[in-house]
Amino acid sequence: MKSVDSVLVWQNLKVIFLSKNFFMKWKKLGKIFDPTKHKLANNCYEYAQSPQTLIFDEFVRIYFSTREKDKTGKYVSHISFIDIDKDFKKIITIHLNTVIELGSLGCFDEHGIFPMNIFRDGNRILGYTGGWTRRISVEYDTSIGLAESFNDGLTFKKIGNGPIVTSSLYEPFLVTDPFVQKYGNVYHMWYIYGIKWIPHKGKDVPPDRVYKIGHATSVDGISWQKESKQLISDALNSDECQALPTVIDHNNTYHMFFCYREATDFRKNKNRSYRVGYAFSEDLENWIRDDRNTGIDVSADGWDSDMVCYPHVFRCEKKVYMLYNGNEFGRYGFGIAVLED
Repeated sequence: MKSVDSVLVWQNLKVIFLSKNFFMKWKKLGKIFDPTKHKLANNCYEYAQSPQTLIFDEFVRIYFSTREKDKTGKYVSHISFIDIDKDFKKIITIHLNTVIELGSLGCFDEHGIFPMNIFRDGNRILGYTGGWTRRISVEYDTSIGLAESFNDGLTFKKIGNGPIVTSSLYEPFLVTDPFVQKYGNVYHMWYIYGIKWIPHKGKDVPPDRVYKIGHATSVDGISWQKESKQLISDALNSDECQALPTVIDHNNTYHMFFCYREATDFRKNKNRSYRVGYAFSEDLENWIRDDRNTGIDVSADGWDSDMVCYPHVFRCEKKVYMLYNGNEFGRYGFGIAVLED
């Protein structure tokens, strides 16, 4: 049975089987950090986007991307972190020093790092960065860099000034949002890449972008081989934007959470803004999308009533948690949910 119809039937049966035997349900525990209520490093004063964890014995370190305004009034993104107890109720420390330096003049991360995925690899702590720099015809471009920490994640030093994963023949721009895991002897990176810009005719507004989720592998975590294809199917339309994948191995299945939205009119229109999507796989190659089984959505009111975005799924004390941002792309911080299964 190798026909397209047979493959679709098999995929539908898999979705039905998973939905009956493993239903995702997340219990929201509330917002746990609001950057507007605390002093931050690098003259940053709002936004705590793309929270990512580093687990210690006594606490959890949560990295995030925050913002300052430069002399021209434009945003610049920096990485900071908080340390919080394992009940996610008491903030122990708010870091006030620079975690990682931005790129020098002309580098791919000159104007910001958003996000930074933290990966504990044996005795190493690696930071896979999404660096961005401003452009003229469009707002910015992005690539993925790599940094290392030698002091338990307090600071990171880049292994070089250039990116390790960047635009290529079939992924021409906007390569970012890295998430790395190691299975066996192979490093896996899920990331996003741009496929088009959508100009607005007759309007003095910058073009909107469309990006999809891709996958790459590596034997050393530095040199990566891209698959150069869209990994997750579209649910809205061909211009659907997919961002910030996070993957966890749970109950003998690989589970991916990400956020998705319409390509245009998404900033103020809550019906077109980010929601969390879901896909699953048994082999890390073939992914079946099943947003009906995501298990989390916007709230009826409050800080995450307009959008939920930038999920990060992780284990802590034998439980599975999801950190995520809410309204205005994390301008007022991030919250947490726990998986009930």
